[in-house]
Amino acid sequence: MSDSTAPTELIDHLCRSSRLTEKEALQVVNEVLAFFDESPETFLRQRHQELQALGHSNKDIYAVLQNELQTRRFICKPMSTRQIRRAIYG
Repeated sequence: MSDSTAPTELIDHLCRSSRLTEKEALQVVNEVLAFFDESPETFLRQRHQELQALGHSNKDIYAVLQNELQTRRFICKPMSTRQIRRAIYG
């Protein structure tokens, strides 16, 4: 296997239990690991851009982000609008 961040036993298991090739299994595992490695700040910046592209106002976006932070896979204390704005814009 070429990527040391992906557990070999997981790649082997995915190949045995599915129709994935080793290369495909490695890609899936790396994408999942990257998903779970995302910080709240990175999530806020990316999600803010997505919602802006859909035409939402910042006021509405901040409310959505406050709710979404509580449902994400990382542990994050509730954030105020000001804290969210700081995470997005620095």
